[in-house]
Amino acid sequence: MITREEALKLLKDNMPEENLIRHSLSTEAVLRELAVRLNRDREVWSLTGLLHDLDYSITAQDHSRHGLKSSEMLHDKLPGEALRAIQVHATEMNNSGSPETDLDFALRCGETVTGLIMAAGLIRPNGLEGMKPKSLKKKIKDKAFAASVNRATLREYENLGLDLDEFLTISIGAMQSISKNIGFDHSS
Repeated sequence: MITREEALKLLKDNMPEENLIRHSLSTEAVLRELAVRLNRDREVWSLTGLLHDLDYSITAQDHSRHGLKSSEMLHDKLPGEALRAIQVHATEMNNSGSPETDLDFALRCGETVTGLIMAAGLIRPNGLEGMKPKSLKKKIKDKAFAASVNRATLREYENLGLDLDEFLTISIGAMQSISKNIGFDHSS
């Protein structure tokens, strides 16, 4: 299996956009904490989150290949469950099938929630610092806020046996733990 250092290099070699790197790092953090909470393989889940959009720049002109191309690029670097999760995280674009496993659902809702948390952090004076699930729940109800965040996909946390408060607490905490790496450095 690929190491995190190799994964980061692969990601940076294939993804020049800083915002996409931040999204990948955020998804990695959320998936890592979901793996801890659900007693799953932390390394596999983390790497799946980190590399899930590896092909995003490559497939920008043909989203029907998004997720599928990443899976091809990673075929000898990640286990089958990770490759499948990467494929189905974009099933609405690539028709790769329905999510079935905990990792499938975790990647789909985990990468989706990062957009909501990031958008909320950008409009808060303290960024991610002090963010609570209650304020995010209000943002979820406001369809105009972070309109590209698919609320139905976000709700797939239910398939993991989590409630919304726990899912948001885990996700916020994960992103807070890497806040400086994703552009939220309010110490200066």
